[in-house]
Amino acid sequence: MVNGMVARGEGGAVRLDMPLDMMMTAAAALRDRGHGRVQSWSRKVFIPLTQLCRNLCHYCTFSQPPRLGESPYLSREEVLAIARAGQKAGCTEALFTLGDKPELRFAAAREALAAMGYDSTLSYLIDMCAAVRDETGLLPHVNAGIMTREEMAALRTVSVSQGLMLESISERLCRKGGPHYRSPDKDPTVRLEMIRMAGELAIPFTTGILIGIGETRAERIAALEAIAGLHARHGHIQEVIVQNFRAKPRTVMANAPEPDMDELLWTIAAARLILGPQMNIQAPPNLSAAGFPRLIAAGINDWGGVSPVTPDHVNPEAPWPEVARLREGTASAGRILVARLPVYPAYAQENGRWQDRAMVPHILAAADAAGFARDDAWSPGVALPPRETVVSGLPVDPHIAAIVRDAMAGGALDENAIAALFSARDVDLEHVCDSADRLRRQVMGDTITYVVNRNINYTNICAYKCGFCAFSKGDKAEALRGKPYDLDIAEVVRRTREAWDRGGTEVCLQGGIHPHYTGETYLNLARAVRAAVPDMHIHAFSPLEVAQGAATLGLGVEQFLVRLKEAGLDTLPGTAAEILDDEVRAIICPDKLTTDQWLDVVGTAHRVGFTTTATIMFGHIDTPRHWARHLIRIRDLQEQTGGITEFVPLPFVHMEAPIGVRGQARRGPTFREVRLMHAVARLALHGRIHSIQTSWVKLGAEGVKACLRSGANDLGGTLMNESISRAAGTQHGQEMPPVAMEALIHEIGRIPRQRSTAYGAIAEDIHARGMTAAALTPMVLTPPRKRRANEVRTMERLEYAE
Repeated sequence: MVNGMVARGEGGAVRLDMPLDMMMTAAAALRDRGHGRVQSWSRKVFIPLTQLCRNLCHYCTFSQPPRLGESPYLSREEVLAIARAGQKAGCTEALFTLGDKPELRFAAAREALAAMGYDSTLSYLIDMCAAVRDETGLLPHVNAGIMTREEMAALRTVSVSQGLMLESISERLCRKGGPHYRSPDKDPTVRLEMIRMAGELAIPFTTGILIGIGETRAERIAALEAIAGLHARHGHIQEVIVQNFRAKPRTVMANAPEPDMDELLWTIAAARLILGPQMNIQAPPNLSAAGFPRLIAAGINDWGGVSPVTPDHVNPEAPWPEVARLREGTASAGRILVARLPVYPAYAQENGRWQDRAMVPHILAAADAAGFARDDAWSPGVALPPRETVVSGLPVDPHIAAIVRDAMAGGALDENAIAALFSARDVDLEHVCDSADRLRRQVMGDTITYVVNRNINYTNICAYKCGFCAFSKGDKAEALRGKPYDLDIAEVVRRTREAWDRGGTEVCLQGGIHPHYTGETYLNLARAVRAAVPDMHIHAFSPLEVAQGAATLGLGVEQFLVRLKEAGLDTLPGTAAEILDDEVRAIICPDKLTTDQWLDVVGTAHRVGFTTTATIMFGHIDTPRHWARHLIRIRDLQEQTGGITEFVPLPFVHMEAPIGVRGQARRGPTFREVRLMHAVARLALHGRIHSIQTSWVKLGAEGVKACLRSGANDLGGTLMNESISRAAGTQHGQEMPPVAMEALIHEIGRIPRQRSTAYGAIAEDIHARGMTAAALTPMVLTPPRKRRANEVRTMERLEYAE
């Protein structure tokens, strides 16, 4: 020790003689650098599988001897009853806590295990974790004491994270008279070795230190440095707990002095300075009673697991604070409470590295795009339940406020700034959405527009296998999501005429990429519609269809677009964009156009004289950073060509999508993310794209109302026949007629206006036809037919034609 310095961390030197207030200020600044204003916690249930333990720690009341007539283990039914209560209360974590290998000490444990058909506590634990995971969806986090590498690996298949408190690396605490005497599993070298093995096994791991049991400050520092060294080697330590000893009756240390608040604050600050800005550092709030908000000032960013259902079985004398009190205490320290999963965001988002394949679907089902816990139970396609907005009353984050000001002034936000807006929660979320709505009023006024149109999906047969698409099917897949069809042109024409008679001014033609379609197929569709109803606007053919059509005819994209214009095509939908980032596209649509190819087709269309929309399909495997890149690419294209009329966020509907069914995607975006997508699009695209559309098909009436208050100004089309979202599982119907559109707009105090596809005015007689339209007649879905040899041109993953 030199001049009182015992350690040096990323936050500077940790000195025994450093003033506490100076130390805490440095630690809090370091924490803010890594975590901003987010203070996380996990909503959990506590499952004490057994309270038998072979160790005799002098401060522990969790460990209990066998009781005559009582099973030493919770039964499967008891475990599931606790888990189901947690599920009902909205928990995401099942914390399994148990003593170290009680069967090595107690005959009662051995006999109970044998009666249940198990040879060890760990084998029973593995089955109980799997049962909770599979029957309730809760994510197991396991504190099972000292384990072998093989036991940890087996538990990795049924849990998302594991934990073992290091407590201390002082061997003298294990000697006679010390708190760990006759506790073989508290040997520091044994515990450090298990933490090291967890790193080699890529297990997200929780550890920490217990203060006030006789260790010195220097020994605490040494323990924290040991943890830091293991984490530097493997990157697996997801959180470090600084826990204060509490004296408990009927223990050897019942009369031992407890560490005071200053001692706890000093140790937390030291942990932050040693472990750096990114580490998640936790201190249990229930062990500091009413003073728990003070812990924030020392540098913690997490409260740990707090249960609305079960007590803290390790510290039963210290009840959890209610969530409302936790939120208030957090806000009083200037921070925003955010629920997380038992696995922290960084480890939830890198599932390929940190999780067993069996656990990934369960994490995705519980996570939002940032890797925190979903903050609602809603998914796109179903009715939005009543929402209660809980806002802390904190001032808006100055960083968020500055980004919003820059956007409203027309600045070109960079990726980091846009991603920061997508991270907004609580008061920052409301500020972003309210600012976007003010900008919408400034640019577009209080008029909400819509178009009366009809979707005509001419075939659901597709040669592509996009993971997000529940609409497309192979031409032989009779039993999958309905029968395949391939419409006769006569049926396309009939639907077009009916749409015109019902006040429609646009038909939107899109379909699967049929392996037998050529560019002539698309040209013939456009010609037929133009001939049948000359005044109908033809909005048709995604960039993928354009690229495929051009390739089949041996034409460049520009040549083919010119021919489509001559055939009567008016505008193109900017669909098939999904996420314009090849990192995502390689997973959800690997055989479709790349990002650059999509941008090239759309940019070429603009140069030919077409306008297009632009879309984003979000909420599956993507992250806010992918969304930011997508918006920047759309903005850059618009600055080059000026050809985009509107931006259309399309929330992913997961229910029937292949990656949803297989558990390879999230359950769509949360509603917070939906609001932000519309709001951030308004801000990030300001001065480039004026119209932001919201999708009633995905969001329903209440959902679009909220988005119209968050920057959107357009309700899109009445659709008449919506097929694609309905195939994915949405429940919001196939048509929202003009009467319903206008009623919804009036409900939020705005002014409805039917528009043309190009945002022009509509004649009054056409508007009147739409307001009094008859019901649609039944559709005819023409089954696939054999084509003449000269019509057949099978597509074998055609190369993109530049």
